Amino acid sequence: QVQLEESGGDSVQAGGSLRLTCEISGGKGDCLAWFRQRPGKEREGLCLYAPDDGWSYEEIAKGRFTISKDKEKNRLFLDMKNLKPEDTAMYYCAARTPWYGHCFFNVAYTSWGPGTQVTVSS
Repeated sequence: QVQLEESGGDSVQAGGSLRLTCEISGGKGDCLAWFRQRPGKEREGLCLYAPDDGWSYEEIAKGRFTISKDKEKNRLFLDMKNLKPEDTAMYYCAARTPWYGHCFFNVAYTSWGPGTQVTVSS
């Protein structure tokens, strides 16, 4: 069973930057993804790491968000820049085994961290 724990959430001013970290225990070879849930909205995928296919970004994350992975320490990062009030959300990392060898946002993820809160004020 993969265990995940996010950290790095904070309250920042608009235009600021944050790095979120996801500590991963187990799950080598899994798809790894960042999701967020904004107040009153459904959870949405941001970006993912696929062991065979590399990085993938949803449209809302392109340009301001960067996903990366420290393979040695088994950590996943989400670097966010030029943050906007609409980025206020609970941010989650998630994992699952590849589906037919590939990773997608819309195939259910089976392991989730508890989340880390990001609040952006104007």
